[in-house]
This record gives sequence, C-alpha cells and structure tokens, in this order.
Amino acid sequence: MASRGLGSPSSLKVPGGTGKTAPPYLLGAWLLPSVSAGAQRPCTLPWATVARAYGRFKLPISEARQMRLLSALDPLAVGTTSPLPEKHPVSERLFWGDQEPLSKIPFKILRDHEQMVSSCHFCVEDTKILSGSYDCTVKLWDAVDGVVIRNFEPGPRAPVLECSITADSKRIIAASYDKTVRAWDLETGKLLWKIKHDNFIVSCKLSPDGKYVVSALDVDFGICIMDAVNATTVSHVKDLHKRSVTACCFDHDSQKVASVSSDRTIKIWDVMSQATLLTITKAHTNSISNCCFTFSGHFLCTSSWDKTLKIWDVHTGEFRNRGACVTLMQGHEGSVSSCHFARDASFLVSGGFDKTVAIWDVGEGCRKFSLKGHSDWVMDVAISNNKKWILSASKDKTMRLWNIEEIDQIPLVIEYKKAKGLKVTQCEGCDRPFSIYESDTSVETFTKCVFCRMDARHSSADVASTSLEREDSLANGDSKCKDD
Repeated sequence: MASRGLGSPSSLKVPGGTGKTAPPYLLGAWLLPSVSAGAQRPCTLPWATVARAYGRFKLPISEARQMRLLSALDPLAVGTTSPLPEKHPVSERLFWGDQEPLSKIPFKILRDHEQMVSSCHFCVEDTKILSGSYDCTVKLWDAVDGVVIRNFEPGPRAPVLECSITADSKRIIAASYDKTVRAWDLETGKLLWKIKHDNFIVSCKLSPDGKYVVSALDVDFGICIMDAVNATTVSHVKDLHKRSVTACCFDHDSQKVASVSSDRTIKIWDVMSQATLLTITKAHTNSISNCCFTFSGHFLCTSSWDKTLKIWDVHTGEFRNRGACVTLMQGHEGSVSSCHFARDASFLVSGGFDKTVAIWDVGEGCRKFSLKGHSDWVMDVAISNNKKWILSASKDKTMRLWNIEEIDQIPLVIEYKKAKGLKVTQCEGCDRPFSIYESDTSVETFTKCVFCRMDARHSSADVASTSLEREDSLANGDSKCKDD
C-alpha cells in the first residue's frame, strides 16, 4: 500500500487541484473504485459532485423532508401552510379474506364489541345479525352496512355466554355469567322476562317454533326446559351427564334436545315424553364443545377438543348407538369450538382455536376450504339460509361476514378438487349436491350422498335384525309347542 503512495487519510486531497482536504467519510466514495480496479492513481471526481454528496450526507432527514414539502409551495403566496401527505382511501368494510394468493374470499369486518364475541346468528331473512359478547352486551346489526342497529336493554351485568333467536326472528334470548336468561322482542327491543338460575348457564337455545327455551346447567350436569312465553319450567333434568354440560340444541321440529358434555357423552332428550331417547358414550376422545342438527333432524354434528367433528345418525333404535356416520378430521390444528350445518346439509362450517373457519364437504367428509383472518380463537359460526354468507365470531372482539357465493370458482378450490379427483353431482335420494371421486365406479356412491347411503345401510340392518327377531320368536314358539 505504501508503494502506491496513498499516505495517511488526512493527507489526501480532493481531486481536481483545489487543495482542499477530503472528508474522511468520502474516502470510500472515490478510492474504492480505483482500488478494486487495480488502478495506480485515484479516480478523479468533479468538485461539484463531491460537494453535493457532502451536503446530502450532512442534511438531517427531517430537514430533507421539510425541503421536499417547501419545494411545492408558491414563494409568492402568503399565509399558506405546508401541504399534507396524500392519504390513500382504504376500505374498512370490504377486504380480501385468506391471504394466500389464490384464495380470494371477500369479507366484511364488524367492529363494535369491546370484548370477545361469544355468539352470532343470522336473522330477519339474512338481513340482520345478532351477537352476544363478554362486554355484557347483546347487539343487532345490519348485515348490509355492518353497523349496530340496537343494543338490547336492560342488558346483563356479566359476560354474555350465548344468545339465540326463533326461526321467525321475533324473539331472542341471552344467557350470561350472572346466572340469568333474558328474553327480548326483536322488533321493539322490549325486555319480555328475566329468569335467574341457581347454577351457571353454559348454553341456552330457543326452539325454532319459539315455544321452549333449553338451558345447560353447569353444577347440575343437566338441562332445564322452560316455556318461552311465560318462563315457567317444563322439565328440569339433573345428572343427565356425569360432568358439566357444554352445549345443547333443539332439532328443527322442536321436539328433541341434544346435549353434549365434557364427559364425552351425547344425549338426545324428548321434550314431550321427558325421556332420554339416545345415549352415545365415548363419542370423542376429549371434551365435546358443541352440537347442531341437520334441518331434517336425522343427523347431529358434534365438535370436540380432540380436533375433530363427527356426524351421527340419531334415529332411535339400538343399532344407531354404535358409532358415527362420518368423522371429519384434518380440518383444524387445535380444538374445535363450534359447528353449523347449511340448511340443505350440503356443507358444514366449523370454527376453532387455530383462528380459522373450516368449510366441509359433508358428502365426501373432507375439508373444502379454510377461511383465515381472525387474530384469535373463533368462538361461533353461522350460515345464512341462502348459503351465500358465513358469519364468524371471535375472541379478537370482531365478527367477520364472509361471502362464499363464488367459492367453487376460486382457483385454489378448483385445484384442490382436481388434486383429489372430486366432482360435484346431485343426490338421487334427496337432491342434495355432494362431491364424489371421479374414479369411483360404485353405482351407490355415484348416485347417493352420504346421508342417503347411511339411511340405506341402517334400513337394511334394521330389516335384518327384524327378520332375526322373527326367526327367534318362531323358534321359541316351536319349542313351546314341542314341550306342550
């Protein structure tokens, strides 16, 4: 380096013969190209270039910004202020759902709750939304504008665990941590009645016909069924389960109540006879979190902390105690907290601890799509009657209204179906759309959905069991005759 005559940094002069010493921080700007190229003398730069570089280096960032703003001002104008930075309009209502590049699902974010949203429902022909929250409020929303129409007063003084609505959207109820159930008129917002229980209420539902209210009681391990008009008790069943009841629901005919528990047991209770019609023990490998009936009432879906959902045939009879029709797996990475059937049972929606909403193809028993966007646990889900919208309530204090009308045209769904070899067909038994494998050559599988196939198998099994019983009775009759 000494042979090249570079000397010390302080002795270096600015090229151009000005006689001025170059600042130390500019050494690399003009020496580095010469050294890297192997040149014997430094590269010469015009003094104007060095001065501009020096000035830009010394200018603070704040002053540079101010100069850019001042450059846009008219120097002859008096009393004008600095122009504000441009603000690009951002839509607060319509965003893209899943952040994956091929999964564009439009959705709206509904923000007004101050705490976790625990329950959500569509109502008034899918034009309104009902929600309950841990901020001790029950709200009615406009589904189109995403704004709150009414806060139901007087409201609970404790977090709302669940709210429910009749099929005709005339009355609503809400259960809260203060051990009370309240009922309001949806149109007027008037409080109809308030009932206080001795135990904590972990779940409450109105029957679709509006006649009954069922509440799941924590300490009693049972359910309480009340008259929805005058709030009188119809039946109070204690120790229906061995541990706490986690959820309950009515079938569409308002005649049966399903209850699930942390004891992993499913119970079907008949309202009229006040008797247990069906018990399924060890239904899951962990606590059962929620349940919902199909519109026909023949099938029940249960969600569990074991990360799975199961669809059960709940027709009465000994044969149907043996197991689930379909087990839905690999849809959630954590506990599943909620489930809801579409009106025609063509698909199922679930929400879970993994912050996602899963859409299931019920006919084939596989996950069709996953909606991502919530920043915390999805507590509840709902489907509009026209099957165009999915509603999800989350612990992140928001609800999301997802538009799934064009879901089958999404490239990611199309690619998934191609990879799985699936195609959509119509069930000959119930006209329900369902997916099948194109390579499947079975005539029954090709023409009927899973529900009709299960019904057919159960019917044949019942016929076989009936014929066996007849043979046994005939054999017993013959033996008696011989004895006589």
